[in-house]
Amino acid sequence: MLTIDMAPSDEHPPGLSDAASDLRMATFKLSRRLRAERAVDTMSDGQYAVLANLKVHGPHTLGELAARERVTAPSMNRTVNFLEESGYLVRTPDDDDRRKVNVSLTDEGRAVVEETVRRRNAWLEEALGELDAEQRRTLAVAAGIMRAVAER
Repeated sequence: MLTIDMAPSDEHPPGLSDAASDLRMATFKLSRRLRAERAVDTMSDGQYAVLANLKVHGPHTLGELAARERVTAPSMNRTVNFLEESGYLVRTPDDDDRRKVNVSLTDEGRAVVEETVRRRNAWLEEALGELDAEQRRTLAVAAGIMRAVAER
């Protein structure tokens, strides 16, 4: 009997789709659980992301922040306005180009990021403490693999 294999030669191995779905859902659940650990309960994830980016990458213009967060400039302006009114960041004129305004963290904004990171790390440390050594080793290896996949 003649059979013709019509599947493309670069087809994914069987079960890869299920594995991808399981990993996506597990990552989503863990991420959601970690995001719940925050210093300011009324702050949105997007607002916190702006503060965290400013802490990691330093002052940015509004346009740079919008590009980094993949939102429109008007949307970022609303976020920055809220965070500025809340005392978490300030706008200052650019030293080289007075038409530009740089957005940077205040001490209070830095403290929010640091406390949120502390809370998230503490929650995760407690969760990892409930695992056995082999499970922790597996997660350590998986973390490196996940980082590599994310950086593709």
